Amino acid sequence: MNQTQQAITSLISQVEKSVIGQSHVVRSLVIGLLTQGHILLEGLPGTAKTRSVKSLADNLHTSFGRIQFTPDLLPSDVTGTEVYQEQNGKPQLHFQPGPIFNSIVLADEINRAPAKVQAALLEAMAEGTITVGDQTHALPELFMVLATQNPVEQEGTYPLPEAQMDRFIMKVSVDYPDDDAELDIIRLVRGEESPQKQTEDNLEIETTIQLDPSVVMQARSELSQIEVSEISERYIVALVMATRKPERYSESNLSRWIEIGSSPRASISLDKCARAYAWLQGRDYVEPDDIRAMAHSVLGHRITLSYDALADGVTQEQVINELLDHVVIG
Repeated sequence: MNQTQQAITSLISQVEKSVIGQSHVVRSLVIGLLTQGHILLEGLPGTAKTRSVKSLADNLHTSFGRIQFTPDLLPSDVTGTEVYQEQNGKPQLHFQPGPIFNSIVLADEINRAPAKVQAALLEAMAEGTITVGDQTHALPELFMVLATQNPVEQEGTYPLPEAQMDRFIMKVSVDYPDDDAELDIIRLVRGEESPQKQTEDNLEIETTIQLDPSVVMQARSELSQIEVSEISERYIVALVMATRKPERYSESNLSRWIEIGSSPRASISLDKCARAYAWLQGRDYVEPDDIRAMAHSVLGHRITLSYDALADGVTQEQVINELLDHVVIG
């Protein structure tokens, strides 16, 4: 394991100390950071979605912006707007950047704002730019949207448009912690109430590591060197094509459950995430298990379920499980 991998592993460990019982969430956030992707975290209120993002931002030496999405939010509250200012006695238009002009952007409860505001993020997430009036403004080189949302069954939520869902490289489900993790959470928060208090073992208080963005850039360059065999490539394609042409697998329920399959972004994202997952394991090549490990997060939100599936209470997780059971490697 080289120095860059050690630094990223330290980042994961540091964030996990603040977010207990959600290791898969922390790892997903870091994979999104390495792949220049955006992450959507879905879970009930109080499951540490916002805390996970803030902890990651605290451990990176870069700018952080937070947008609290509400029903009365305006697109200009996200992107910024042009304002009149006097210079040398002459009124001129000047662009005042919004919170989107940060490296790490927390879009909190993104599905509590109407589609018009959600769409304000589309250009930023796809192109890394924001257009206001007739001017296009570039976002930082290190730019990542980490959005949280409550399940659509919750009161006061708006479903995200399919086009925007497709822009998220991964959608990660955040569940309630188990018994032991819940106990650790109580103790962690209690300790944070009195940060100067020393433990009986005289342990030092953990501090953030403030990882430099150049380390992230170096890690991204190393991902391009990860080998992907033709067998792994064909497995990625087979998984994605099975969502578009489920009738190929007549012995499965896929054709009955899937209404619309995944776009080509799914193939690209699955390749990127599998390489990042392999890199975090200390390997310079992708195994089929790396692809399988990323399949739920990458493919689940890119599948539109059929009426029959919805009526039967079938979840996207069940569809991906069925996919992995029937699509053969090689």
